[in-house]
Amino acid sequence: MNLFDVYPLFSLTPVKALGSWIWDDKGDKYLDLYGGHAVISIGHSHPHYVQALTEQLGKMAFYSNSVQNPLQEQLAEKLGALSGYPDYQLFLCSSGAEANENALKVASFVTGRKKVIAFTKAFHGRTSGAVAATDNPKIVAPYNAGHEVVFLPFNDETALLEAMDESVAAVIIEGIQGVGGIQVPDDAFLRLLEQQCQKHGALLILDEVQSGHGRTGKFFAHQFAGIRPQLITMAKGMGNGFPVGGVLIHGDIKAWSGMLGTTFGGNHLACAASLAVLEVIEQEGLMENAAQQGTYCMEALKQLPLLQNVRGRGLMIGFDLPETHRHVRNNLLMQHRIFTGEAKPNAIRLLPSLAVSQEELDLFLVALKTELNT
Repeated sequence: MNLFDVYPLFSLTPVKALGSWIWDDKGDKYLDLYGGHAVISIGHSHPHYVQALTEQLGKMAFYSNSVQNPLQEQLAEKLGALSGYPDYQLFLCSSGAEANENALKVASFVTGRKKVIAFTKAFHGRTSGAVAATDNPKIVAPYNAGHEVVFLPFNDETALLEAMDESVAAVIIEGIQGVGGIQVPDDAFLRLLEQQCQKHGALLILDEVQSGHGRTGKFFAHQFAGIRPQLITMAKGMGNGFPVGGVLIHGDIKAWSGMLGTTFGGNHLACAASLAVLEVIEQEGLMENAAQQGTYCMEALKQLPLLQNVRGRGLMIGFDLPETHRHVRNNLLMQHRIFTGEAKPNAIRLLPSLAVSQEELDLFLVALKTELNT
C-alpha cells in the first residue's frame, strides 16, 4: 500500500528533537523556528511534558466520555485561570478543525440561524463547515460548498457594517491569520465585530488555534483588543504535539445532552499533555518570554531593508520577501538548517517554541542576513 500523496515533502527525516532543535537520520542538527505549524509551544521533548505523559500512559491512556475523568476538570480549572476565562465552559476535542466545527455548530444551535461571516485569507480547517469558512476554493469540495458563508475583506469596517443583519449566526475570525501570512486584525476592528454581533444577536467566534496558548505574549491574541467573544477555539500549541483541541464557551450558553460529542476528545493522555503544557507555560514564564523575544526579533527584522511589511505579535511573526529572494526559505533550511514556515506568494512565517532564546534567534538573523546579501 502507498501513502495518499497529498503532502509536498522535504528530503529529510527527523528522528530526535529537544527544545528548539531537531536532528535528522544523518545526525544533522536543525534549528526549529516553525514548530510544525505552531504546535510546539513549550519546546520539543520538554522533561516535564515527557514525564507527565509517561506517568499517565502507565496508568491509563484512554476511555470514552461516558465515564468520570477528573483530569478534564483539572484542565478546565487550570485553563480558565491562565487564560482569564474562569467563567467559561470547556469542550474538548482532537484538532483545530474539529474545534471550529463545534463552535460553528454551537452558534447555529443558539441562534437558530445558519449564515456565517468569515474573512479573506481565512483558514479554519479542512472539515465540512470549517473548510467552507476557509478562503481557499481549491480545497473546498462541492460537498462542502453548501454552507452559507460570506467572505468579507479583512479589517474592512464598512463591508462588515453592510453585511451584518439578523440572519447571521456567527462571525468567525482568527486572532492572527496564520496560513494567510500572519495578518493581524486591527484592535478597533475586533471591537466593532463584538459590538455588531451583540447588536444583531450573532455569536463571535475567535479562532485562536495558531495564535493562542501564549504565542503572542498574551494567552489569546484577541485579548490585545479587550474583547470577550462567546466562543474561542484552540488546538496547535495546546498539546505540544499531542492531538488535542478545545472550545471555550460563554457561561450563558446552556449545554444539553448530546449537543456535541467526540470519541477521542479529552482522553486521559490528551488531558495530561495539556496540563503539562499549561504548567510549563506558567512555571517558566513563557508568555513573558514570547513577548520579549518576539519584540527583539521583529525589531531586528525591521532593520533589514530588503524585508517588506514585518508584522505579528510575540512569537507569531511574518514578513514578505521580494520576488528576487523567493529562494530564501529553502536556503535557510537546506544550507543553514533552519526550519521556517511560508505563506504564498513570498512570505516567511516564524512560529518557534515559546521558550526560544535570543541566542537561537540570533542564529536565524545571521543566516537571514547572509541570504539577503547574496
